Amino acid sequence: MADWTKTVRTDATDHMAAYPGYGEARSYTDALGAEQVAITLRSMPPGTGGRGSYGHRHQRQEELYLVVAGTLTAKVGDDVIELGPGDALRVAAHAFRSIHNDGDTEAQVVICSVRDDDEGEPELQPDFWPS
Repeated sequence: MADWTKTVRTDATDHMAAYPGYGEARSYTDALGAEQVAITLRSMPPGTGGRGSYGHRHQRQEELYLVVAGTLTAKVGDDVIELGPGDALRVAAHAFRSIHNDGDTEAQVVICSVRDDDEGEPELQPDFWPS
């Protein structure tokens, strides 16, 4: 195996493919063969995300969010945070969180965490962020 791997967008698994109109959540982790880091590119049309829905948290994985285009609103616990291009947010594993695109243009955010195949499914909190 080479000391590097390149992949393209279409080889990254789109976890939003079953939800037309909600953008993409392209996980590049497996396509790259990443052993330690998980990385996802989330494209969010206006009005999409977690507002009016659930929040989630992990047992051991903190997450880093880097906004690369547009603006996002994040909710972490009871705190609401506005994020623009170039802004980054770290969320501790135990904190419930969600992001939403309240803007009028598509937003893109890179989400990174440690790769932990033993983590299991995240814990969900229904009605985390009322509309």
